Amino acid sequence: MSNELLWYKKPAENFDEALPMGNGRIGAMVYGRMGEDIIGMNEDSVWSGGMRNRNSKSSLSALPKVRELLSEGHISEAEELAMSAMSGVTPNCRHYMPLCDIKLSFEGGKEPVPSDYKRELSLSDAVSTVSYTKGGVKYRRELFVSNPDNVMVCRFTADTPGSISFKVCLDGRDDYYDDNGPMDSSTIFMNGGSGGKDALLFAAALRVIGRGGSISPLGMYIAADKCDEVTLLFSARSSYYTDNYMMQAVKDLDAASQKSYDELLEVHISDYQALYYRSELYLGSPAPDIPTDEALKALSGDPSAPFAALAELYFNYGKYLMISGSRIGTLPLNLQGIWNKDMWPAWGGRFTININTEMNYWPAEVCNLSECHLPLFDLIEKMRAPGRAAASAMYDCRGFVAHHNTDLWGDCAPQDLWVPATIWPMGAAWLCLHIFEHYRFTLDKDFLAEKYDTLREAALFFTDYLFENRDGYLVTGPSVSPENTYRLENMSLMQVRYWEQTGNLRKLLKR
Repeated sequence: MSNELLWYKKPAENFDEALPMGNGRIGAMVYGRMGEDIIGMNEDSVWSGGMRNRNSKSSLSALPKVRELLSEGHISEAEELAMSAMSGVTPNCRHYMPLCDIKLSFEGGKEPVPSDYKRELSLSDAVSTVSYTKGGVKYRRELFVSNPDNVMVCRFTADTPGSISFKVCLDGRDDYYDDNGPMDSSTIFMNGGSGGKDALLFAAALRVIGRGGSISPLGMYIAADKCDEVTLLFSARSSYYTDNYMMQAVKDLDAASQKSYDELLEVHISDYQALYYRSELYLGSPAPDIPTDEALKALSGDPSAPFAALAELYFNYGKYLMISGSRIGTLPLNLQGIWNKDMWPAWGGRFTININTEMNYWPAEVCNLSECHLPLFDLIEKMRAPGRAAASAMYDCRGFVAHHNTDLWGDCAPQDLWVPATIWPMGAAWLCLHIFEHYRFTLDKDFLAEKYDTLREAALFFTDYLFENRDGYLVTGPSVSPENTYRLENMSLMQVRYWEQTGNLRKLLKR
């Protein structure tokens, strides 16, 4: 076990065991299976639809009554009115979705995993490898996602000429329209979208480049037959970034096709390591030569477990995920980064800004990855206009406000129908703490001057939102301590238990 290497003796059985790769915008999940394999692909802007106004028109008129009920200690009645009159219309902002799977079918079908099988992810150069011996031939797959060249690259090699044969296709999702198939003898092109008004549209392209043997279309597949070496190039673009998304996806592929695999790899590693080696954690403990999953199991009740080496590995993995999931010009890390297999992921795979988004970016400054922090600031800027509209429509306040979730459009209306979280107007202010954190580490006064109005607007909201209670204190309300409950003296134990049960039930239904 190395503190810069994840490795396993078997393929991934499910999404949680697959290895995440990415360039900030394009994500890939590597399973490394025999026979039938997939590479799960994401593009950070493939969400469920366009921008919409979900601010409730009854919120402002209900606000004085909600505050009166809160002041009188009638918490249940205040909650009921707030949830009915102030929640978003509809309750959910847009959610994150997968792009497609690259499906690979190898000759020989499903066979036992060879004894020398090894699946690795090198955190020091952001390259994953799969290696094994079959029929006396040693096979190797290498994969990385290049930020400079905007493509995923996967190379298949063997130590015996003419040993590489497989077919490959792009598998879209039935839940949204997509049209895909070979556009020429070596390229598959897919385009589609999520449907509805202002739909988000996307395109993906996969090119198969062979040396020796033959490459040819076969129905929905491109087939490689008896090749010495094969390289896959994958690109993806969406209408969120450019109107010419289809043309740009092909341009990315064409440009990368002009370079050799070694050229693509060299530029990728140089770009990645310029960030990765900015920080280092060394605890001085030797790393045992055992697979990562076995090392993790050893943590349970084993005093001789490699705690220090695993702590170093965990630190390096965190850096790796930050660099792979958040780069200049991309969207920030959502609830689960850029890696997602579900049309309806847990909690929508949104930007959950009542702690999860903030947690994602805790490593950014302390690991000297300030550039990786910038996509979050871009999203905050996008939130300002919707946040002003929400502040005015819901609370008759100046400045801008956000609640506990947002999406790629910066939707700032309340999310969900869940009492412990929905009516919580602190999201914009909490996110803006990251702006000042960036300044504290960089001392970039030009950046601070540029973001001053953003900080001011987030604070301005509260100068209007605070109201005086009966004891003369300025207080917030309605609001919550995110995802927490409390008990007042005038609430019976039965009321508390009912509230907790219904709250937990709503939470489970949203998973």
